[in-house]
Amino acid sequence: MLRKWEDLPQTMRTDKVKPYYDILQKKRVSLICKFIFDRVVSILMLVGLSPVFVILAILIKLDSDGEVFFRQVRVTHYGKKYRIYKFRTMVKNAEAIGNQVTTYQDMRITKMGKKLRGCRLDELPQLINILKGEMSFVGTRPEVVKYVDQYTEEMMATLILPAGVTSEASIVYKDEEKLLSESSNADETYVNDVLPQKMKWNLDSTLEFSFFSDIRTIIRTIIAVI
Repeated sequence: MLRKWEDLPQTMRTDKVKPYYDILQKKRVSLICKFIFDRVVSILMLVGLSPVFVILAILIKLDSDGEVFFRQVRVTHYGKKYRIYKFRTMVKNAEAIGNQVTTYQDMRITKMGKKLRGCRLDELPQLINILKGEMSFVGTRPEVVKYVDQYTEEMMATLILPAGVTSEASIVYKDEEKLLSESSNADETYVNDVLPQKMKWNLDSTLEFSFFSDIRTIIRTIIAVI
């Protein structure tokens, strides 16, 4: 489930990353369980929730102009770039008229988008990313390239495992948009204040990784959303 150390990108083969890699290398059973769980559950959920996908797609199209899905380049394990799938919650071309982070009561968010974000239904299409092996149910939330470029050597350790739909950091910072809305420069606040704190949680989660810790995080996420 892990690449050999010598096959990791040069930016990850550092003394800061090695301790995290060594710990994960000893947890092969949990990694295999994680791999199987991601594939099986994502298939079952995509099939079972297909009527919900259709209904939400229709509501999004009726609410505003634009595509049903929002796709954006993010970074996952080993620094690989991919396009994340989400239901579109903002106006067409939102990235061209604002920051790459979203703030509370962001004027770009559509009426339907507010409802989808409120119950995290906009994240459902990431089941496609999980099935493709680009993401996992639990892992460090994928960042856009410009934020990954700000990672310290130690933060690169979070890229050993696939990016996730949820994480302990996501639960703790579930009101992140409200925090950023209080800043005069959301991008700067995110990079200097929010990101370092989230990465501490992500690094701790990497050290403590196990299949059962993933299940616990999924349950905690469901409770937090409710």
